Amino acid sequence: MSLSLQSTRLMRDAAGTVPNVLALSYAVGGHALGLLLLTRPSVALNLAGLGLTVSTMVIAAYLIHEAAHMTIFLEHRHNRYTGELMAWICGAAYASYDRIRHMHLRHHRDRADVTRFNYKTVLLRLPAPLRRLFYVLEWMYVPAIELLMQYQVLVRPFINPAERTRRGRVLVVLGSRLALFAALYAASPRALALYALGFLLFLTVMNFFDAFHHTFDQYFVQDDEERVPMEGKDREYEQANTYSNVVSTRWPVLNLLTLNFGYHNAHHQRAAVPWYGLPALHRELYGDDARQLLPLRELLRTYHRNRLRRILDEDYGAITEGPGRADSFVGAHAVSFLTVV
Repeated sequence: MSLSLQSTRLMRDAAGTVPNVLALSYAVGGHALGLLLLTRPSVALNLAGLGLTVSTMVIAAYLIHEAAHMTIFLEHRHNRYTGELMAWICGAAYASYDRIRHMHLRHHRDRADVTRFNYKTVLLRLPAPLRRLFYVLEWMYVPAIELLMQYQVLVRPFINPAERTRRGRVLVVLGSRLALFAALYAASPRALALYALGFLLFLTVMNFFDAFHHTFDQYFVQDDEERVPMEGKDREYEQANTYSNVVSTRWPVLNLLTLNFGYHNAHHQRAAVPWYGLPALHRELYGDDARQLLPLRELLRTYHRNRLRRILDEDYGAITEGPGRADSFVGAHAVSFLTVV
């Protein structure tokens, strides 16, 4: 009997059945509803659809992260299916789930931000007017660097012979995305414009939270297995250079907007703990110790002030003491687990 029950078990943990089913249903069903609302004539419904589309893309992205850590389903294949579907929802399916997972697990193993594409080198080689355009767009809060990171995943298989086996996937995914865009445009040109706006907002949300999780070293590698220096990077280093940027400590329910991803110190301490267990783990590990917990209002200020410096600065900055302690935290660009592949 026990063997029979084990063979039919789907979720990794029984306690995760309800929260994971709700999160997955929201990501899939909510995204479909959001797209539908974008096509309606009513501006009010359009705005509701825009908010729902952005929110479900964010949740889908963080569900990829959960699948990568095997915290949803018991079997790897089920996590992979989930990761692939969520990647399509948030427009990141040009790279396979397995590539996303591999590079993200390297981030944990190497205690570093390991990236396959050095956008800074590309920017520095651009003609000055074109490079200035990136600065203007970032000054206007258009996530130009994140768009570049998305673009490079799509085009790299066609300019790098070593990645030519990935071209078929890119073409299939691109075809499916173009079909979505065509359907939105056929239903309402405004729907396609709103979807584009929603995608930019999604990238901005992801970039904001990714920017302030770590002060790790960043390495640009030529292949997925290239080793990076590990000297001195023990668990103490990992925790000292990891920060938690929750949406709210006063109203913890708001942290569900990012699937509790802001409890980042707890996640790095025990990466196998699922998203719904992170608040309790954070309390267990850190209690009232707020040294690594950065208030959202402080991060919004430094995100604004350093939005141009962050583009080419090699140093993520540092945390100080007292009020405004995050003002010198410049933050990172191009470290999203969706595009470091």
